[in-house]
Amino acid sequence: MKILFLGDIVGPSGCEAVKKYLPIKIEEYKIDFVIVNGENAAKEGIGITEEITNNLFDYGVDVITTGNHVWDQKETAQHIEREEKLLRPMNMMQFTPGRGFGVYNSKNGLRVGVLNLMGNIFMKKCDDVFEVAKKFTLNKVLKKDYDLLVVDIHGEITSEKMAMGHFFDGQATLVIGTHTHVPTSDTMILKKGTAYQTDAGMCGDYNSVIGMNKENSLNKFLKKNFEKHYPAIGEATLCGSIIKCDIESGLAKSIKQFIYGGVLKNSN
Repeated sequence: MKILFLGDIVGPSGCEAVKKYLPIKIEEYKIDFVIVNGENAAKEGIGITEEITNNLFDYGVDVITTGNHVWDQKETAQHIEREEKLLRPMNMMQFTPGRGFGVYNSKNGLRVGVLNLMGNIFMKKCDDVFEVAKKFTLNKVLKKDYDLLVVDIHGEITSEKMAMGHFFDGQATLVIGTHTHVPTSDTMILKKGTAYQTDAGMCGDYNSVIGMNKENSLNKFLKKNFEKHYPAIGEATLCGSIIKCDIESGLAKSIKQFIYGGVLKNSN
């Protein structure tokens, strides 16, 4: 059983790379389940639309997670209520539309739980992420409520993400960070069998400033005239990890960083 997790898809170039490469890589690596973070997939580089959501499913994505930009397209508040495979962070405030967790069937018939969380430090206000995680583990159990569990921790701070990895160690198949748009080289299996990576990176143009046009971003830092941020449009790199899962325990056998296309050195 193999899971492919891809980091934040950024703008049209990121969507185009997923369209172009994902079906090929699913076949090449015999991937059974695909999760992407889609919160930057819209043409503006923030939010996600219903059309893009459906396109990603057509390309082979099984579940889409999000983060702090989930509501940046106005239509999402209604669309997310209808679409069970589009998640928002579970620890958003009470009565927030949508859901932060779901259980989905993989190609080989396994039940894959996907939990979407968002960090508290330097992020938009939301409920205490560790309190929500603790309540979750008191009510949901690996191999009882699902065969595998993937946790997307969308956050700014490395320490917060690493702490979440250790919290879920032995209780999840994978804990993987999103949001910073830069892939980290710390893929590992934790002591109790959970795969971990601090940040999956982004699926976007790396000749940029975290996916956004570099000249415009520089002008902002240099306090020159600048426009609202907009995505870079060069060839995108797909970034994430491939996790080989142990079906009996629900834990991870291996995790390998996945980088393909664009300006970054290909790992595959």
